[in-house]
Amino acid sequence: MKFQFIDRQKNTHTVQTLCQMFGVTSSGYYQWKNRGKSNREKENDFLLAKIKDTYESNRCVYGSPRITHALKRQSISCSQPRVARLMRANGIMAKTRRKFKATTNSNHTLPVAADLVGQAFGLDGSNKLWVGDITYIDTDEGWLYLAKVMDAYNREIIGWAVDKHMTKGLVITAMERAMRKRRPTQSPIFHSDRGSQYASYAFRRLLTANHIRQSMSGKGNCYDNAMAESFFKTLKTELIYQNKYQNKTRHI
Repeated sequence: MKFQFIDRQKNTHTVQTLCQMFGVTSSGYYQWKNRGKSNREKENDFLLAKIKDTYESNRCVYGSPRITHALKRQSISCSQPRVARLMRANGIMAKTRRKFKATTNSNHTLPVAADLVGQAFGLDGSNKLWVGDITYIDTDEGWLYLAKVMDAYNREIIGWAVDKHMTKGLVITAMERAMRKRRPTQSPIFHSDRGSQYASYAFRRLLTANHIRQSMSGKGNCYDNAMAESFFKTLKTELIYQNKYQNKTRHI
């Protein structure tokens, strides 16, 4: 692996400098270079090319688990650790944004519902568990807040709302749309964080009137509502790519 890295970087630094950095000899590098590549090295070159194709064709947002899954769908034999190792060695990583804005205010005196889910999100049918969350979207005109309701069974977004302000009306609108779309005959559970919007009396009355049982995650436990939050992470990454693509096309 050291000689492979040196070979890839030889156009930016001298071979002698690179060999000194990695504690190998220049003669050892040239012997490796002249003897030809081993079968394992050829396999790595082939796999790396497929990794790059998959990475670029998926907007550079795939990490090693999703790339491994995509390659296996193409009947390419590989393991996730091997894919991750090749990606690290070649500086390939999923592009995400670290910008942060708080959307959960749990410092309130409103009643908090019990956790009826306990991270058990695996279900055998729809309209049994709905999950919700709020996120922010950074636009050219300022912050927008997006609330969504998702069916945990198939991760379908069944209700959503967007507003410039993060109020109880935001989550109420999203829930009303979900109820109009699904019209559940049973009593689904709605699971969210402990934010003041979900704990508000108006939102709780809406759930009670429609026989929806409310559930809230534990305080400070990011895993309790991870399913709802993972959708937002993917959404933001897609938006980042679209913005970059649009900006690039404006200058062509």
